[in-house]
Amino acid sequence: MERSRTMMQQQAKLAAPKLRSPETSLGRRKVTKYWQLYALALPAVAYFVLFCYVPMYGVQIAFKDFVPVRGIWGSEWIGFEHFDRFFHSYYFGTLIENTVLINLFQLALFPVAIIVALSINELKNGPFKKIVQTITYIPHFISVVVLCGMMIAFLNPSTGILNRGIEALTGRTLPFLTDPSWFKPVFVLSGEWQNLGWGAIIYLAALAGVSPDLHEAATVDGATRWQRIRHINIPSILPTIIILFILSTGNLMNVGFEKVFLLQNELNMEGSDVIQTYVYRTGLLSGQYSFSSAVGLFNSVVNLAILVTVNGIARKVSHTSLW
Repeated sequence: MERSRTMMQQQAKLAAPKLRSPETSLGRRKVTKYWQLYALALPAVAYFVLFCYVPMYGVQIAFKDFVPVRGIWGSEWIGFEHFDRFFHSYYFGTLIENTVLINLFQLALFPVAIIVALSINELKNGPFKKIVQTITYIPHFISVVVLCGMMIAFLNPSTGILNRGIEALTGRTLPFLTDPSWFKPVFVLSGEWQNLGWGAIIYLAALAGVSPDLHEAATVDGATRWQRIRHINIPSILPTIIILFILSTGNLMNVGFEKVFLLQNELNMEGSDVIQTYVYRTGLLSGQYSFSSAVGLFNSVVNLAILVTVNGIARKVSHTSLW
């Protein structure tokens, strides 16, 4: 009798429908309802998985004496030997100094795009405003190769139009592209000129969301234009400013390879050699794959640490952060 009752209870449990958690049911209903949006996002997710996460498998060669014939698994594990070699190398101090200084100069010009956006926003709609916007936006669409070609042509000591003007005023030319001390100002200022309009677009989009009622009320109360900019516009775009600043500091150790490589030569190497160009020389030209991977991994870890630190500080100070 007891055995039959137990068997009946087991059969009832098997026959009863399995209850799902409310969270699981809600998640499935959302996927079913908005499957078109998930389908549109799938290619982007697949791209990042295939080209950003799957290649992380090869990061382990930074800790091995990688030999292509042996493969990744067959190469000898040597631990942090490549990192120790890089930290004690002759180029370490110069690479870190050049990379950090270039990015600090770029961060020092971070407010310029904000000022330009606030200035354009104060212009009345008309031909002049459209001309100003077009002039500031166009350089962003010039390719890096074309931009570097323009810089080499304009700054040439013999035929460059800029040096011709300087010579007419001072009687001498300046070695912009051959003196290491001139490389950082030329690199940073040309980059700011090229990306100024694009940075201003983001802030202009944020300013477009400011309610006109706030400005009307402030005008009625007798607020000047500067007071309205200071107490309405700037606080309204402050979250956008903080997010973009966090992203900029997260790239503190990334200068970008293409532009540096195109402007680099043997004469300005002392001021232009950065981590990215060093990785190119040691990894692709010299075939030191493990060593260059170790240098690149060190660079990525430092960037990640800076990003997490700045994001945490911003979250505590302003309650605005990436996560």
